[in-house]
Amino acid sequence: MNKYNEILKELSKYDAKLVLVSKTKPIEQILHYYNMGQKDFGENRVQEMVEKHDKLPKDIKWHQIGHLQKNKVKYIAPFVHLIHSVDSYELLKEINKRAKSNNRIINILLQIKIALEDTKFGMSKEECTTLLSNKELNTFQNIRICGLMGMATFTKDENEIRKEFKTLKDFHSKLKRDYFSDKDFFRDISMGMSSDYKLAIQEGATMVRIGSLIMGSRL
Repeated sequence: MNKYNEILKELSKYDAKLVLVSKTKPIEQILHYYNMGQKDFGENRVQEMVEKHDKLPKDIKWHQIGHLQKNKVKYIAPFVHLIHSVDSYELLKEINKRAKSNNRIINILLQIKIALEDTKFGMSKEECTTLLSNKELNTFQNIRICGLMGMATFTKDENEIRKEFKTLKDFHSKLKRDYFSDKDFFRDISMGMSSDYKLAIQEGATMVRIGSLIMGSRL
């Protein structure tokens, strides 16, 4: 069994979705997995996503998984399926504005910093609750907050990784209870990559972002 099917089988036991990370990968390789039934692909860079969207089938669901600058939102607003990396109120506001101008509702995840490394993006839990308590958020009719995203520390210490994933899962449960109890769409936890996805699904991930393990090392 090839690695792709092996991972899909593993994820299905936990009802978790695969976002196949296609950054730096050629159109032909993406089409290969598309023809195998894969519809969810993740990109880091806006320009690369736009170029691929223009050349590939339009039923692909594009996931923006990298850090997103406000001035780049307008380029992906017409078609992006899910933005994983929303880490500020100002970015949320811009996404709502661009979604409205495209007559769309854009699905987003709030990125929470769970790792020890300073290099990782994301809001603190306190910043996130402050954002969700902002009354102006109720006027944002063109975004849908579907859950949380987080990246674990790059370490071989599985206990640390597991602890960070559990932190995200527990925080998701708290927000569901406090802010989204009547919202069925607030369900996703995007965590886990090629090196740690097994720990992520064990700790409650609903989607994992895997690239190199399936598609090979970055070009």
